[in-house]
Amino acid sequence: MSGASWSADLGDSQGQPTGPNPQTGPNFQAAPNSSGGTGSPTGPQSQYGYGQPNQPNQPNQPNQPDQPYGQSLVPGMQPSWGNPPPVPPGRANGRSSGRASLIAAALGVGLLAGVLGGFGGSALYDDVADSSGRAPTLNLPEPVKDNRDQTAGEVTAVASAVTPAVVSLEVTSASAEGTGSGFVIDSENGYILTNNHVVTAESGDATDSTIRVVFQDGTQAKGTLVGADASYDLAVVKVKAKGLQELTFGDSDQTQVGDPVVAIGAPLGLQGTVTTGIVSALNRPVAAGGGDSPAFINAIQTDAAINPGNSGGPLVNSAGHVIAVNSAIARVPDTTGSSTSGSIGLGFAIPSNQAQRTAEQLIQTGKADHPIIGVSLTQNYTGQGVQVATGVTGGQQPVTPGGPAADAGIKAGDVITKFNGRPVTAPDELIVAIRAEKPGDTVKLTIRRNGGSEKEVEVKLSASSD
Repeated sequence: MSGASWSADLGDSQGQPTGPNPQTGPNFQAAPNSSGGTGSPTGPQSQYGYGQPNQPNQPNQPNQPDQPYGQSLVPGMQPSWGNPPPVPPGRANGRSSGRASLIAAALGVGLLAGVLGGFGGSALYDDVADSSGRAPTLNLPEPVKDNRDQTAGEVTAVASAVTPAVVSLEVTSASAEGTGSGFVIDSENGYILTNNHVVTAESGDATDSTIRVVFQDGTQAKGTLVGADASYDLAVVKVKAKGLQELTFGDSDQTQVGDPVVAIGAPLGLQGTVTTGIVSALNRPVAAGGGDSPAFINAIQTDAAINPGNSGGPLVNSAGHVIAVNSAIARVPDTTGSSTSGSIGLGFAIPSNQAQRTAEQLIQTGKADHPIIGVSLTQNYTGQGVQVATGVTGGQQPVTPGGPAADAGIKAGDVITKFNGRPVTAPDELIVAIRAEKPGDTVKLTIRRNGGSEKEVEVKLSASSD
């Protein structure tokens, strides 16, 4: 096991939400062009000066036979590649004079072009920008109209289909207030599923809470608490509204590690926020909330960003079906002992099969049944597995007489090492595994007694609403 310390937190935004403070982006500067030059590159310069004679070994030179330039026409004489003979005094050298005239003309034209270009460029610049560098008449190109069939992805379709059914809940009680998320599970009757710690504003009591439900279009409705269960951290709220859109539950038992998922909710009161990720792990035992009513979650772990305010919102698969209800996040203590707030890529959600089953019970009876085996567990056992208490704890017998464990032959002091073939190493882990089943289900426990060999027993779970 890792030596890192972390805790699961059910916290949501505290205080009446206000508009988010605008944040400026990172202060950065664009890097200059690294070409190193200031002008456009020119083509390669000739290695010969303008007006130089034709090059050797080039045929058909003007006024020359078809032979190398400088080749003597008189046998026995050496070819001359040097300077031409001197010009007699008073006689103009026609060739040199012509070349000089051409150079002078070229220079004149270049100077004139430079002057005209300078005037023209200055006039053009003055027309576009003023002395401060601003350009009042400049217009940037129109934005490109992309083909939505090319830019829209899978997440786009999921978000478009799911978001209208996701709501934000603003809860106020006598001692606390907060915000969270939820989603419509029955549009005809106005039932909304959320977390228990959302409707209680983490005060532990939802009886005096005032619930306001905010829909994606900005409309609001009063919410009435139908039922809540702290152990599963689930609650159902009812609203009177028409035209609601509901979400469909998927089968969380079919979910696999690596499946893409989308989380939708109102983190920090920012309604309709969509984040994406994958299923990072399954059957992650999470005991969150603390106090007298901790929540035991056999959680689906995800790296999709879940922040305070996301609680109660849906975690959906690529088909847009709810596979879990976002509930808790991990927090790592800093050097001062306090915990960092916000997503660190470790979010935990209640599997949809559990959520749907509990929601139906809350709607039907206002409370939920919990499967139990009828034992008390030792919290400080350090051996392998989980030990049944050896004596009376808090007035409760280690093995409930006539309960499921007693009927299976389990006794005080027995050590439970596996649940349905999966090793268990802590009391919370066993409780979470049991709570993921249904009352009436039969499970297999592997036990060891007095350090002896292991044996497997079958236990039929009974129901408790405590």
